[in-house]
Amino acid sequence: MVINMKVACIQMDVLNCKKQENLEKALSMALKAVKKGAELVVFPEVFSTGFCYENIDHAAETFPSPLLENLACFSEANDCIILGSIILKDGNESGEEKYFREEDTGFSGNENEMPVNKNSTENKNSTENKNFTENKNSAENKNSPYYNLGFCFESGALAGTYRKTHPFKAENKYFSKGSSIEPISLKKQDLKIGFEICYELRFPEVARKLALAGSDLLVTTAAFPNPRSEHWKVLAKARAIENQIPHIACNRTGSAPDCSYFGHSMIIDAWGEVKADAGSKECVIVHDLDMSQKDEVRKLIPVFEDRRVELY
Repeated sequence: MVINMKVACIQMDVLNCKKQENLEKALSMALKAVKKGAELVVFPEVFSTGFCYENIDHAAETFPSPLLENLACFSEANDCIILGSIILKDGNESGEEKYFREEDTGFSGNENEMPVNKNSTENKNSTENKNFTENKNSAENKNSPYYNLGFCFESGALAGTYRKTHPFKAENKYFSKGSSIEPISLKKQDLKIGFEICYELRFPEVARKLALAGSDLLVTTAAFPNPRSEHWKVLAKARAIENQIPHIACNRTGSAPDCSYFGHSMIIDAWGEVKADAGSKECVIVHDLDMSQKDEVRKLIPVFEDRRVELY
């Protein structure tokens, strides 16, 4: 496993239902992060569209997805890890694998050049193509084809996905619930990432399950609104402290039609100390995390060894 890793939060204002504008901004900010040496970059929740309930079919991605192809290409061009969430439309109940193609996107990683998706389907099943699968988790709520989908790319490959298991309030009207909470395993970095989405920060069981499954790092992608900034700060630190694990908590800023957001994305180490705080404005924060600190903290305070699993 890597000893040190430069990680980044992209704290951005998300324009409601403006997919192309948000994608351009996100990749431009991500490019600034990788130029500062970031190896892992986290975007806010539904960063490409906001929740966009009024035009959710337009906001949603389906497979193959040009937006995900763009992210894969950026990840490959910059040899980095990218995480965030988008709205997915998945009406396929057959359980068949779905693919999108990385090739031919033409994105060089240049800040002034956006990807051009050719969306070709020629030789789709050729062994020469790089196909990425998104494993279909069954959902408790079968009424909606939409999911809040977390994604993780590692150097152009789709390392894993996560369907939000705890939608918040209005989300329950539009999104089905995911049914699996497992770390995402990276191959190149030999790293396990525990991934959760926004409201799930309030459920310590989610982070603990991910930690017990061997996560080396916790990532929360969020759209945590005003006036709950103190809750966000305390909960983000608590998840790191109680699980003795670094935590990258990436929140959005700006305004949506029905609320506003305070930002304060944070990079927190395994001891629970905030190493970087983004404040309230759009910005990129980067910090070099000591990934070996987790083991040192767990030796000093053996919380996991002292658990009374026969009682709880």
